[in-house]
Amino acid sequence: MSPQLSADGLKVNWINYKTGIRNLFFKMDTDNRSATIMVEFAHPDAEIRELFYEQFLQFKRLFTDQMQEEWDWQPDHMDIYSKYTVRISYTLHKASIFNRDDWPALISFLKPRIIALDEFWSTAQYSFEIFK
Repeated sequence: MSPQLSADGLKVNWINYKTGIRNLFFKMDTDNRSATIMVEFAHPDAEIRELFYEQFLQFKRLFTDQMQEEWDWQPDHMDIYSKYTVRISYTLHKASIFNRDDWPALISFLKPRIIALDEFWSTAQYSFEIFK
């Protein structure tokens, strides 16, 4: 994906995507059963997470239009470290990173979604500067 420029025409590290907002991450995760792409806001303060979620809800229609599908919106997701986060995610089931035959499906799942997420963020990021 390295030749792929961002929506703003900039070179980007797709694996370690910089949102410019502390505690806000765009993640891609795969294991032996599935692949998930997500927006995760991991601020330790519950009230700030709630404000972030409410702000993101204002962009839900734009987000859904950009992604061209409905994602799972979780205002109080508990991560693997037992910490609460805001998580907006989409999962591909029955695909394993350990099975080479699944790699084309995994790439086809993750690549267009991270590009669409970047395009969404190119438009919406300025409304989240309060969380910097």
